[in-house]
Amino acid sequence: MNKAVENSIIKDLQLAPEGHLKIDWAQAHMPVLSRIRKQFEAEQPFKGLKVSISLHLEAKTAYLAKVVQAGGAEVTITGSNPLSTQDDVCAALVEDGITVYAKYNPEPVEYKQLLIRALETKPDLIIDDGGDLVTILHSERPDLLENIRGGAEETTTGILRLKAMDKEGQLKFPMIAVNDAYCKYLFDNRYGTGQSVWDGINRTTNLVVAGKTVVVVGYGWCGKGVAMRAKGLGANVIVTEVDAIRAVEAHMDGFRVMQMTEAAKIGDFFVTVTGNRDVIRGEHYDVMKDGAILSNAGHFDVEVNKPELAERSTSIRTVRRNIEEYQLKDGRKVYVLAEGRLVNLAAGDGHPAEIMDMTFALQALSLKYVNEQYEQIGKTVVNVPYELDEQVARFKLESLGVNIDSLTDEQRTYLDSWQEH
Repeated sequence: MNKAVENSIIKDLQLAPEGHLKIDWAQAHMPVLSRIRKQFEAEQPFKGLKVSISLHLEAKTAYLAKVVQAGGAEVTITGSNPLSTQDDVCAALVEDGITVYAKYNPEPVEYKQLLIRALETKPDLIIDDGGDLVTILHSERPDLLENIRGGAEETTTGILRLKAMDKEGQLKFPMIAVNDAYCKYLFDNRYGTGQSVWDGINRTTNLVVAGKTVVVVGYGWCGKGVAMRAKGLGANVIVTEVDAIRAVEAHMDGFRVMQMTEAAKIGDFFVTVTGNRDVIRGEHYDVMKDGAILSNAGHFDVEVNKPELAERSTSIRTVRRNIEEYQLKDGRKVYVLAEGRLVNLAAGDGHPAEIMDMTFALQALSLKYVNEQYEQIGKTVVNVPYELDEQVARFKLESLGVNIDSLTDEQRTYLDSWQEH
């Protein structure tokens, strides 16, 4: 009997055939991760170890789980957002021998329990998304810490939480900041988020973007991608920021920069990508145009303050799948997409497979690295070694059939010399 079938908590195992098709499609477009899978099959870096993963549980994540499993691990996986879990993918993973604790849109209490169940396997290694596993281990369930060697974190939000813990001396094991790797933020955060956010918004609203005013809240790498793609769709783009350097960058990239109190008056679409809370709130709702559409691409559903919007509303109704209409007291209507959760995953399929190919290659290699080096790293947050970052980039270039130059010995000597040339 498949142990995963006995232990898993999913919606319906009969959904597996559709899930397998989705995973096969993702795998066919993830050549870098497939190359690492072959290495793992030969080397067995995780033989005899347990790995627990919390990520947005869809096809690309499923393939990462299978790659880790191919490296010899006993893998358990759970979701990292109630609305991004795909039940057919969960079923397919269970058939493949991976224990799954995840369902689409569980109640908050059940969602938390599913995260805890993934940790109750007492893993040796973890992959986290947003810091939920790490937070549970350090607050509610420190009894599950005993076997943890280390892990890797996927998101900006998660790394902010980890660095806060690290600063206070609270972190009990090493974590690799995968989000801070070049092959993560330059491509996943920028091109992945940029495309997938608009995939989610467009399929949900079925409205034109060209000629509309789009307000991008936050100009980090994700915000850069969202703004760039909005511009490509023909939108007039406004950026709001609290960081002066990023604000100058947005200005020089050709976008209008202003305070949210002013942007709120003229925006048609709003996309939050800050990792912070209440960046759209009561004072902004008071001046918004009738028909304004709000969406969030940050990890947690706190960027758009829904309670303050509800307080100003006379009615709330679902007018289309993943669209809530808030009827304000003065008659204006404001719309919130995907309950204010990650619009690209809650209302879409997430980043393109070719983008996640690089990100999940980093995750797989980082997990191998932390397993080999956890004692030397210590209980802290560290960056992905540059050698791994470059390795993923080279694998990607090879998969594209692209060749680049190498330095000559004379050029290396020149760059390494401090004397006059």
